[in-house]
Amino acid sequence: MKIKALKWFSAVPVAAVLAVSLAACGGGAGSTGSASPTDALQGSDQKTLDKYTTKDVTPVDKIDKSKLGLITDGTLRVGTLSDAPPNIFIDPSGKFTGYDNELLRAVGAKLGLKVEFASTDFSALLSQVKNKQFDVGSSSISTTDKRRETVGFTNGYDFGYMAVVTKTDSKVKGFADLKSDVRIGVVQGTVQDDYVTNTLKLEPVRFPDYNTVYANVKSGQVDAWVAPSQQATGQVKDGDNTKIAEKVVNTQNFTAWAVNKDNQPLIDALNSGLDAVIADGTWTKLTAEWYKDRPTTAEQTPQGWKPGSKAVQIPAK
Repeated sequence: MKIKALKWFSAVPVAAVLAVSLAACGGGAGSTGSASPTDALQGSDQKTLDKYTTKDVTPVDKIDKSKLGLITDGTLRVGTLSDAPPNIFIDPSGKFTGYDNELLRAVGAKLGLKVEFASTDFSALLSQVKNKQFDVGSSSISTTDKRRETVGFTNGYDFGYMAVVTKTDSKVKGFADLKSDVRIGVVQGTVQDDYVTNTLKLEPVRFPDYNTVYANVKSGQVDAWVAPSQQATGQVKDGDNTKIAEKVVNTQNFTAWAVNKDNQPLIDALNSGLDAVIADGTWTKLTAEWYKDRPTTAEQTPQGWKPGSKAVQIPAK
């Protein structure tokens, strides 16, 4: 597997939920219906990081929980996914877990808030947060200018990866081989969908979820899956006759939790909780636990990227 760390195209952020203008296609076997161009990757660069990352945060003990505008007082109601390990998934016991969700649980604990998760469709999450069906969206969401028209975001807690998944003997060796004669699978409504459609100017085959698109790679119905790298790692298993052909790292964007953009007190509170779990080492511990390829601080903070506000420091190991 080839791994690159570079700044490429206008952006290559990790996937999550695209703006609601990419409506879901029907059918479970994949669709080739066109998505409208959205420029969803616009606003993915160093200026974005500087513009939207807060200078500092309010200490968690100064947060007024009565002003958080929660659906239920004392509880964060969170919309998330069920099929995207290691970030967001349901374990065999029925517990919502994964890196993003466990980190959010730790943030909630700092704020003295109970955290309740509910599964939702990938393409619906941002609109549900906008309409206050959930207090928070947790789904490795890339923060782009287009999405900020729909929801607000916390400071970043992760950076971007994207991968090409193929069968072991595929002629597709990486991103450079994604051409018009390659059947490219994506999950409907993701940044990868937008990237293939609007950056590569190709027509992908769209699927409703990660399990389905990966099953179609294994069966040979599609030649390649353009995937969020973390989810690719969670799907590809020994004996599947598949591989991650290439993955790239992009630190010119960050992933964050989505909040109704009019609820600044909740955004501020989550930022405070995030800084607190970074400062006490929880972020470092969970990152190493869930991302086995990021055991060290250098691997967790490539190209100078760091989570949280500009003021918080990651503790030295």
